[in-house]
Order: sequence, then structure tokens, then C-alpha cells
Amino acid sequence: MIPVKGYAAQDSSTPLGPYSFQRREPHDHDIVIDIKYCGICHTDIHQVTNGWGGSTYPMVPGHEIAGTVSQVGSKVTRYKVGDKVGVGCFVDSCRKCDPCKRGLEQYCQEGMSTTYNGVERDGKTPTQGGYSNKIVVDENYVLRIPENIPLDRAAPLLCAGITLYSPLAHWKAGPGKKVGIVGLGGLGHIGVKIAHALGSEVTVLSHSLAKQNDAKKLGADKFYATSDSQTFEKLRGYFDLIINTVSSGIDLNAYLELLKLDGAMILVGMPETEASVGPFLLAGARRTLAGSLIGGIKETQEMLDFCGKHNVACDIEIIPIQKVNEAYKRILNSDVRYRFVIDIKSL
Repeated sequence: MIPVKGYAAQDSSTPLGPYSFQRREPHDHDIVIDIKYCGICHTDIHQVTNGWGGSTYPMVPGHEIAGTVSQVGSKVTRYKVGDKVGVGCFVDSCRKCDPCKRGLEQYCQEGMSTTYNGVERDGKTPTQGGYSNKIVVDENYVLRIPENIPLDRAAPLLCAGITLYSPLAHWKAGPGKKVGIVGLGGLGHIGVKIAHALGSEVTVLSHSLAKQNDAKKLGADKFYATSDSQTFEKLRGYFDLIINTVSSGIDLNAYLELLKLDGAMILVGMPETEASVGPFLLAGARRTLAGSLIGGIKETQEMLDFCGKHNVACDIEIIPIQKVNEAYKRILNSDVRYRFVIDIKSL
């Protein structure tokens, strides 16, 4: 077994703290990754606090993992020692259901093995995440990070990046399309960059005008404050596609009215409360309300290669792991530009 240092939540109400545990020795197709950086996702907070239910402890969070290969199994062919690699939100899947065969492992019918707060395919071994100095993962669930993207700025792409790239690609954002991004946080800011790189007209919809200058620098063409009631009048029927990134409850009906005929609003932020939707708003303009969950391994690699080609990376604030609890509080207060990334050498 491989001794590992990390930070863990022992229950839903106490701060994260130092935690030592063990990883398995690499199997034939496993690689050992020395973790250099791990992004902090709002999902980590939901899971640590049991906001969605079903959390198990002790829990080592973290699914935006970037590092280098330090050891490979005897049959590994995809990677070699020293390669820059990443691990996202899952580390395995059944590999035999229709979604898995189609490269959509995140929708595995047996359930993907999440990077943390989950279990391995044996159904009993707990998974632990990237707030740690090493991880062991099957080579088929590891991503190659382009050489021109620094590891620290690449880490959040493994969740935030693919969470936005997948719906933008699936709903065909591109030249001639008007895309609205609701919320300019960790998800929204990278969504603006990717949508801009795809050639779309990009509009940010944020509660206030506080981040307007930032949004323009990131690639947004327009910016509106949703606290201004006139915004919803001005933009009625305007967008082809809206990506809603916020993880707090908002009035979805108000945003649906901003879609033109055959427009779609995609939910990628996951509030802890349910929402209601007026069916006439959907039927009246053949609008679509849908959700999207990260992306499969093939699409995530596609996203990373796209970001490498277009020099897209996350805007980050690097912290030592000892400040992770403070970072959680700041995220809840929207006090980060735009993603916290833990420097794992601080362990």
C-alpha cells in the first residue's frame, strides 16, 4: 500500500483537517500520480456539508486534480513517468453499458465511481480525492494536460472546464449563436472564455454590475445585471442558448423567457433545493430546459486539447491547504476570482 497525506472532513459540521490514509499499489493498468494542484469546486462544499445527502466520512474532497505521473503499472501504454496529467470527477465506470460504450461514462447506468465520496468497482473500497499528495487511477480515466497550460491553471478545467464545454458543444454554440452565461463564478468565468473561443456572442447575466469589467476581459460581449428588472424586458426572446451556472435557487421562469424560438437553457449549477417551471413558457416557444453533467473521458480530453489550442485556462487564486476552510467561507461569499487552487506541496 502507498501511504498518503491529505485533508479530510470527519463529519458534516467540523472543519477539514490533516488525514493520513493509504492508496493501493498500482494494478497492471494503473498509474500513480503525484498531485501538484487541486481545484476547489462548489461541489466539494455540498459534499463535505452533506448538502445533497448521502455523504460518507472521513472524506477527502477534490476532483480537479493536476499532477505528474510517478509510477506506471506493468501494462500501461498511454502514459509514462513524468507526463503532465489530470483526473476529473470520476475514476472508473462499468465500461459495458451503452453510455460507457459511447464515451459518456458520466452517465454510466451502474453509476460512475466518483473521485471521492464514492466506491471503487469492487463496491466497497471508498474513493478519496485530490486534497492529497498522491492518487492511483486506471490509465483509461486519466487525462493528458497540454504542455502550454500550467498545471495550476489546468486543474479547474477537469471539472469547471468540462462542465461548461460539454453543453456548449452539445447545443452547438459557435458563430452566429447568442449565448448567455448566468453567473460569473468558477464555472461562469471559464464558460465565457470557452464560448468566446467557439465564436459565439457571449452575454453575462450577473446579479450586479460588479464584475462587468472582468467579464469583458474574459471575452464577454455584453453584461447585464439581473437585479435590474429592465434586463428581463430588454432581453426577452434574445438567446439561442443559456447556461445557468449558479448553485443557488433562482427563478428559472424569468430566464426561460429570454430564450428565442427553439432556444435552450442548460442547468449545470446544482442547488440544494428544487425549482418549479411553468410549462407554458416551454411550450409557447418550443424552448428546452435541460441539464448537463460534466463530460466523458473522450470529451474531456477534447476540451483540454481545445483549451490548449486556444490558450484558455482558468483564472485562479493559489492557496496552501491550511487555508481550505477559509476558502470555503470565501466561496460562499463569492469572494474569489475565480477558482481557488490548492498548492499540494503545502501538505
